Amino acid sequence: MIDIQSLGSSSAGNAYRISDGHTALLLEAGFPYKSLQRALNFRMSDIAGCLITHEHLDHSKAAKDVMKAGIDVYTSQGTAESLDLSGHRLKPIRAHEQFTVGTWTIKAFEIEHDVAEPLGFVLANTAGDKLVFLTDTYYCRYRFAGLTHIMVECNYSIDIVNRRVAAGELHPGQKKRLLRSHFGLEHVKGFLRANDISKVQEIWLLHLSDGNSDADRFKQEIQETTGKLVRVADR
Repeated sequence: MIDIQSLGSSSAGNAYRISDGHTALLLEAGFPYKSLQRALNFRMSDIAGCLITHEHLDHSKAAKDVMKAGIDVYTSQGTAESLDLSGHRLKPIRAHEQFTVGTWTIKAFEIEHDVAEPLGFVLANTAGDKLVFLTDTYYCRYRFAGLTHIMVECNYSIDIVNRRVAAGELHPGQKKRLLRSHFGLEHVKGFLRANDISKVQEIWLLHLSDGNSDADRFKQEIQETTGKLVRVADR
């Protein structure tokens, strides 16, 4: 059984705590360290490792402080260099290399974002749970078997974006970047259709845009598409 806690999921900052009851991990560290401490009730020593997808500060702001606190940070070499991370708490990883943290077996995979070396993660535990973590990408080239939990970015809906551009609320250049760097509602539907979700227990929608999303609508549409329990991560 996987317990997922959203500490924040927006352009202001992203971080999630996941645990299988034995090993707790931090996915992303996109808030000031003191904010993470408060969100975790100052139980940082419970965190066995931190996975960071890429160097944008809303995902990595506290990386150095997390390492100073004695927590290993797992991220790509490209991300580590972009953030100027070093030291024995840094654990550089490559796509498709498998590693373990406590009861979790983890494998990274490439994603598409406008940064140095971004990654997504698949995490499996000894109890048979399997989670995919996919955020800040406009495309996923992989399919995953046996998933029980899905954490996936659902940043925008193209109809909302087009409406805001037409109204002069969003610059066309911002739209162009959005479409080349983030997963939208239709991407999520396509991703879910492309994967075997028969064993999925819950789907978490992450990183909803403040202006280009509709949490209630997104939740309803994904529930109707999948018949699964859908949660929208706290922003």
